[in-house]
This record gives sequence, C-alpha cells and structure tokens, in this order.
Amino acid sequence: MSDDSWTIRVGTLTRVEGEGALNVRLRDGHVETVELNIYEPPRFFEAFLRGRPLEDVPDITARICGICPVAYQMSAVHALEAALEIEITPEIRELRRLLYCGEWIESHTLHMHLLHAPDFHGCASGLELARLFPREVQRGLRLKKIGNRLLEILGGRSVHPINVCVGGFYRSPQPLLLQELIPDLEWGVTAAAEATRWVAGFPFPDFVRDYDLIALTPEAEYPFHARTFASSKGTSFSVAEYEKVLEEHQVPHSTALQARRRENAASCLFGPLARIHLNFEHLHPEARTVAEECGIEWPCRNPFQSIVARGIEVVQAFAEALRIIRAYTLPRQSRIPYEPRAGVGMAATEAPRGTLYHRYEVDEAGRIAQAVIIPPTSQNQQQIEEDLREYLPRLLTLEHAEIADHCERLIRTYDPCISCATHFLKFTLERDDSPHVPPDPSLPPD
Repeated sequence: MSDDSWTIRVGTLTRVEGEGALNVRLRDGHVETVELNIYEPPRFFEAFLRGRPLEDVPDITARICGICPVAYQMSAVHALEAALEIEITPEIRELRRLLYCGEWIESHTLHMHLLHAPDFHGCASGLELARLFPREVQRGLRLKKIGNRLLEILGGRSVHPINVCVGGFYRSPQPLLLQELIPDLEWGVTAAAEATRWVAGFPFPDFVRDYDLIALTPEAEYPFHARTFASSKGTSFSVAEYEKVLEEHQVPHSTALQARRRENAASCLFGPLARIHLNFEHLHPEARTVAEECGIEWPCRNPFQSIVARGIEVVQAFAEALRIIRAYTLPRQSRIPYEPRAGVGMAATEAPRGTLYHRYEVDEAGRIAQAVIIPPTSQNQQQIEEDLREYLPRLLTLEHAEIADHCERLIRTYDPCISCATHFLKFTLERDDSPHVPPDPSLPPD
C-alpha cells in the first residue's frame, strides 16, 4: 500500500453472524482507532421479558440465537431455579449436559468447517473448501447432523428447542431413542479427532497475545454449568460476584454493550481457549490425547488456533454424550414441581463461543421484574478490538483489499454471533497522510 489516504469499504463479509462494521483510522503510519461497530437495532429481549411469567423465559430467550439456543435456555433455567431455590435431580442435570453436548457439536463443527477453515485455504466459502477437501467437509457435515439429532431427541427440534423448562424437561426421552445414537456417537469420537488433527495442520499466523482467559471451573468435570469462575491471571470468583468483577459499558460506535474488568477496565477472553486452559485436567481421555497430539502448547494464546480448541471440544462432547447415554435410564420425574415466589437468581453456562450470564429478579406472582443477559460476543468484543489494534501494524504494507481480508479472518476466529440473523460487515480504513484518494473501482457506489 502507498502512503496515500485510503478509505476502504468491503460491502459483504460472509461467515460471520449478524450486521456490523470495522472502522480503522491510521495517522502517519500508526493505528489511531479501531472500532468494531455493531449497528443492528437493539432487540430489547431484556425489556420485553419484564412482566412475563417465568415459565415463558426459556422459550423466549432461545430466540436470541438460532445456532446456540440451548445456551440461552440453560443459563435461563439455572438462573430461575436459583431464584426459586429449586434443586434439580442428578438425572435432569445429566440430560441437560447431553443436550448441551448436541449444541457444542453442531455449533463447533459448523464454525470449523464452513466458517473458519476456508480462511486457511484461500476459499471464499465452505462450498469452495468442499471442492478442495470433499471428504473433510462431508465428515464435518455428518458430525453436525449427529449434534442436530441429539437436539431433536432431547429438545423436540434442532432449532429453538421446546422441551426445556424451569425444573427440568417437559418430557424425558425414551432410552431406546438415545441408545440408537450410540453407533453414530462412537464414530463421532474418532471422526472428530481426525477433524481436529486436520485443522491442527493449517498454516497459522504467528500472533500470540497475553490474554486474561476466563471460564467456568467445576470441581470434577469439563464445564457446561458451574458456580465458580477462574482466570488465567490467578484470580477466581463466584457466579454471584460476576457483576462485581465484570461490567458492561456502552461505546458510542456500537449498539452492543462491551464487557470488561470493573477494577481496571481491562479486556478478557472467554471461549474454548479459556475453557481448555482452565479445565485441561477435566478433559475426557480421548479429548486430552488429541490435545496433546495436535502440536499446540497449552495454554494456547493464538486466536487463530481456536479452531483446534473447538475441535478438541467436539471430541469432548461426543465422548461425554456416549458416557451419559450408556448410563441412561428413564428418570422417575422429568421436572421438579415448584411454587412461584419472589427471588433473585443468576447463572452462567458455557455457550460454544464463551460464557453466557443471566440474572433474573422474580416477583411474588412469578413474573419477571428484571432481566440481565450478557452474551459471549459482548464479553469478547473489547478484546477483539484490542487484538485488531495489535495485529494491524503488520498489515500496513499490503493493499487495502488484503488488509480487509486479514482483519475479517481475525474477527472470524472468535466466532462472533452478532445477531445470528444476517451476514454483513463493512470495513473502513482511513489514512490521514493525504487529503483525497479516489474510490476503489471494484466496489459498488454507496
């Protein structure tokens, strides 16, 4: 790239959920501002939950995301059960873990094979990647299909499940339906390990960051739901302390709130890299073997290698699903009865992209008085901007289209879920070295 002033607009970015823009301003060859601009209109889920019966919350919050609706349902029901002081049975808890396994499988395999892997092979889409690697992409689609089947059996359907309720499930699955999945799940453990070894061989940029990695840390299992967080910086805190340790704040360039450390406004990273680092000893032996064989040193602090971490978690989810199904018998009760009461409850679970926090205040009639929902992408957004700021200087000798492409690749590593609705991102780069540059003729007019 020359020293002229440039304004670059990339009209469409595929393989990212939602609408957003990246604005970068350079001055005298230095990065002055980086703004990840999420400009979608607010969706007001927290507002229109107020006044609704608490029973409605799992089905409403599931509509926030079409790819990870289970995460929203699980965080919601655990928070409401905390408010109502409901203790679920071990059998219900295991079924919820199994449902979450299905979501991790379908979400991670989608991202690995169709959203992220194309970047490492110069492909504009998963279809182009399938021409180069038909066997690998077909394997990934079969893995995703098995995850979807788990969601259908436990949730009633694979998108926006309808079987989850406060206290448990409306109906427990018949053992035979789950046992019929065992051959596919056994294949899935092996196939997911092969897929992870495949992506571990991709050409990763040399980009290492000193992250503050945060994840839930159960005492004796890999995290889906827990009451305690840990940080790679050596601190820990309870879910009840979440809003004392972390805070959301509004930035003028985005309709989405950003999360940060309350004490020093520092950014944090949630998601698979954090989970593996802080829970490595709780990985299933099959997943731990793959992690040790993939040639990555843990903790991994290269965001581009998060695709490998997702693969390891797919192995984990398949192995965990097998364990649960092999031990499953029809529970005596599918849900715990309760009476509405006033209370406040909070919970966090591990969505595929990172930790999802919910807090609800319930009134005496069992209606929602207040709701707080903090999704993974909000928690990671400030870190994404900081990583872009650090990554951009090495790109400044490239042409504008190449800079945009590399920035988009970095954004995709976090699997951001902006709205799970459309696929669009504008990229604007301003260089303040000269007053004017003609527009890029390859782009349509504004």
